[in-house]
Amino acid sequence: MPYSSPLLELPRAVAPPDHHPEAGVPWHWGDPFAEQRTAARSVAVVDRSHREVISVSGPERLSWLHLVISQHVTELPPDSGTEALVLDTHGRVESHMVLAHTAETVHLDTDPGAVATSALPKGGQQPLIGYLEAMKFWSQVDIRDTTADHALLTLLGPETGKILDALGISLGEAPYSVASFEGGFARRMPWPARNSVDLAVPRADLAAWWTRITDAGARPAGSWTYDALRVESLHARVGVDTDERTIPHEVNWIGSAAHVAKGCYRGQETVSKVHNVGRPPRQMVLLHLDGSPEITPETGDPVLLGEKTVGRVGSVIQHHELGPIALALLKRSAPTTEELLAGAGDRRIQATVDPDSVPAEKAAPGREAAARLRG
Repeated sequence: MPYSSPLLELPRAVAPPDHHPEAGVPWHWGDPFAEQRTAARSVAVVDRSHREVISVSGPERLSWLHLVISQHVTELPPDSGTEALVLDTHGRVESHMVLAHTAETVHLDTDPGAVATSALPKGGQQPLIGYLEAMKFWSQVDIRDTTADHALLTLLGPETGKILDALGISLGEAPYSVASFEGGFARRMPWPARNSVDLAVPRADLAAWWTRITDAGARPAGSWTYDALRVESLHARVGVDTDERTIPHEVNWIGSAAHVAKGCYRGQETVSKVHNVGRPPRQMVLLHLDGSPEITPETGDPVLLGEKTVGRVGSVIQHHELGPIALALLKRSAPTTEELLAGAGDRRIQATVDPDSVPAEKAAPGREAAARLRG
């Protein structure tokens, strides 16, 4: 059965629309823009308990993971984390995960329904944990689906430290610092905003932890708030901002989630080649959408220059300050200072690329056009 968070039963919790990528957790709590403002100025907590968790233990956990994911983790210290990908043989993104190394276990949390192409000759996609199991061979590792044990809550905002103090959690200031507590762990994240912290709490005690956190002063916020900050900070979500052709370079995952120097992982040849001798065919940018029509494009819709398709729409969100915005994959050859159209059919509206989201070699003045659309 599809997952449904127990927090959806609380007063004011609003579920997302049908088939929404964040189905199963509260979309907002009655005032999504006020929730976003709180996350930017104070502290808010978001239920992300629909994420799946895979735990890898055993004496060879780091050396084995190093061979099957895109990140360099052979020397990942305890009480630290990172991000990583699983790629197909052509270097195309299949799954994204965030790691937390606690004591003798590495926890990998992923978007719900994460998949990877089978390593077997017949291929075909399978759940991510199935791929990892197939790659185990004789390695001394134990791979377990611990989604039933851990539920993720995320704190957002400059007053996050106040909540951690109230919970009795001491966490380092460095990105991806990890601190264990009874039944779970905390992990500091550099996005979707500064002072973001993920809390993996015992799933059986999810409602109790939510009450502790909100009683300590965090405002309930929905996945709408998290996504608005994620889009603003140019962080992709697999299956929304990526398609079957996306490589890590196109969505800002080189370095943060894919290591360019280490070898021996699937798709590494593409990662290294594009990094060293070429440019990716597309780039992810932030679009400011015309807010005057009561319509917005949808994920997967085209981005057009005149009648020519030059890109693909990803996440679309209403931001409390920026208005309607979206992430989009644009062809690298597409001009980024001209007005574009985003959407299909009756959803087609004007869009302008935020110049701050364009790589330095292509950036050019364009803030005025973006301001016109927001106005």
